[in-house]
Amino acid sequence: MKIILASNSPRRKELLAGLGFEYEVRTLTGLEESYPDGLSMEEIPQYISRKKAAAYTLGEDELLITADTIVWLDGEVLGKPANEEEARQMLHKLSGKTHQVVTGVTLKTLLNLYSFASVSQVTFAQLSDEEINYYVSHYRPMDKAGAYGIQEWIGYIGVTSIQGSYFNVMGLPVQRLYTEMKKLNII
Repeated sequence: MKIILASNSPRRKELLAGLGFEYEVRTLTGLEESYPDGLSMEEIPQYISRKKAAAYTLGEDELLITADTIVWLDGEVLGKPANEEEARQMLHKLSGKTHQVVTGVTLKTLLNLYSFASVSQVTFAQLSDEEINYYVSHYRPMDKAGAYGIQEWIGYIGVTSIQGSYFNVMGLPVQRLYTEMKKLNII
């Protein structure tokens, strides 16, 4: 099957390439990422990834991969910050606490739609105002759920432990994706 990644994320592109698959990137602009109230932390990114997948028309030999990642802290979704101040606020909330990073992935073919979620627990050390300000001003994490990229400076100095997939925290649970593709006889 021809694999299509529906994402502009450089991290997702890198991770999918790491599996050794040839793929192409197709993206649509203006896709809304809202979701209904009352969904669980695992249902939210799956709902959004299915919503993204629904916007694409595929040929019979194509497999579309869509994904969405959220950060969940004490029952609250921390999405992508709108600006630097919101990024600082999110990092202050995460400081010294454990949160969940949840990625929902949808695999779509002409005839089938399959979704799953991967959850990782991430614990941050207590972060100082200076560390938060440095990270936000130097790395500008406005395109990242929870206002951080674990593979960047803040992950080096701030993450004290991870339970689950590191790659899930980056935005694509590649081991789980590979396993699900094998189960569905895609690879």
